[in-house]
Amino acid sequence: MTRFEPDRGLTGRMVLTMFLLGLLYVAFMAVLIAVGTQAIVVLVIAVGFLLVQYFLSDRIALFAMHGREVSPQEAPELHGVIDRLSALADMPKPRVAIADSDTPNAFATGRNQKNAVVCVTTGLLRRLEPDELEGVLAHELSHVAHRDVAVMTIASFLGVLAGLITRFTLYSGLGRSRNQNGPPIGLIILLVSGIVYAVSFLLTRLLSRYRELAADRAGALLTQRPSALASALTKVTGEIARIPTRDLRAQQSFNAFYFVPALSGASIAALFATHPPLERRLEQLARISAELGRR
Repeated sequence: MTRFEPDRGLTGRMVLTMFLLGLLYVAFMAVLIAVGTQAIVVLVIAVGFLLVQYFLSDRIALFAMHGREVSPQEAPELHGVIDRLSALADMPKPRVAIADSDTPNAFATGRNQKNAVVCVTTGLLRRLEPDELEGVLAHELSHVAHRDVAVMTIASFLGVLAGLITRFTLYSGLGRSRNQNGPPIGLIILLVSGIVYAVSFLLTRLLSRYRELAADRAGALLTQRPSALASALTKVTGEIARIPTRDLRAQQSFNAFYFVPALSGASIAALFATHPPLERRLEQLARISAELGRR
């Protein structure tokens, strides 16, 4: 347990979303078994991918984003903030890393509190004031405390499985095979896999947006300064919008980890976004500020 305050409304919606993903998984496997496909082979492969992602998520993310762990001597101020927040939240201090990137952002990864790492970019450190940085890091520590990386890894399993089965069907030629007494088995599998992947994708994105709102709330309540987090959100989102798109493409696949999405804009439908709109996040922080003012 930590001292991050829970949000029962958001938690309930997260549980419902996870339940729907589980229900979808059961229905998917039932259909595959009914049509007689050798789903067990693909299932074993998918479980292997899941385990690698689950146990090595911290190393994979740091390697992909060129982040490196730093000691208290190398980054005393950053370590100082995380020390204070970890003590305030009554949780183990995560490892601290810095990524040499001008994109102002931060992310937390790791399957649990003992294996967690919080990484910030040099661009974020240059742009934020101390209280704004504290708000961002409280947000990231909330992800660690609530095991959001593990939750999102498990939630994404169904989409990975559906994608692998689709590829297996196409490459094996099963998509062109036909049952002598019925419709083509391959086409049925492709259709079901495609539908499952689409629904899983949307539910996972919905879950990601919920967890971002929950992390905003928990971080703001921990520091008791929601205005600092709101200021950081506004500043960082504006900075990212001015960075050339080509510098952000390599980071789009890690949007679910980030404090703010690496690429945003009106051209991307909110339905497919990993993060809630900035306006909604700021509205929630304004409500929290009003709540704290009445206490």
